[in-house]
This record gives sequence, C-alpha cells and structure tokens, in this order.
Amino acid sequence: MVVFEAMIKSDGVGGWFIELKDTTDGRIEVCKDLDEFEVKIEEMGDEYGGHIDEVRWLKDEDLHPAAMDDIRTLMAEKRAKIEEERGDFITPVATPKE
Repeated sequence: MVVFEAMIKSDGVGGWFIELKDTTDGRIEVCKDLDEFEVKIEEMGDEYGGHIDEVRWLKDEDLHPAAMDDIRTLMAEKRAKIEEERGDFITPVATPKE
C-alpha cells in the first residue's frame, strides 16, 4: 500500500510549508507551496506507477489558524480549476438523504 503523509508546518515567519513523506521508504521532500507539492507528489508517485493509495494530511501543533485558512483557500481554488478543466467533479458531492 502506497501512503504519503503531508504535514503542514509553520515556517516560523508567518508562512507555511508542506513536508511530504513517503511512508514506504521514509524519504521526505519539502514543498514551499502547493505548486511545488503538486510536482513533488507526482514525481514520488511515478515511482509506484502513478498509483498512490492514500495521502494523509496532518498539521503541526504550532500552525497558525490563518495559515490553515490560506491553505484551504488555495486548495479549493486548485480543485475548482481542475474540475473546470475536466468538466467533472473530482471530489464526491454530498446529496441530501430522502
């Protein structure tokens, strides 16, 4: 099973970075933004034929809530762009129970 951990950490000056870890071999890549994360996770996934079973998102205890808000906003923008390009949703949409 191919599992990566993406730990969001504070950079100590009000910003953040993502520490991307391959739990199979323990290798760690540091990503300064989501664009770099996208490239690194694709490169790391290529070593497994492009197949990643799970990405576990974690956040450091000292991460400021404003940094999390920033990341959520950036991720939502990326998702919307991908969905627009594909013409389909990439995340399940909840439907009300009848």
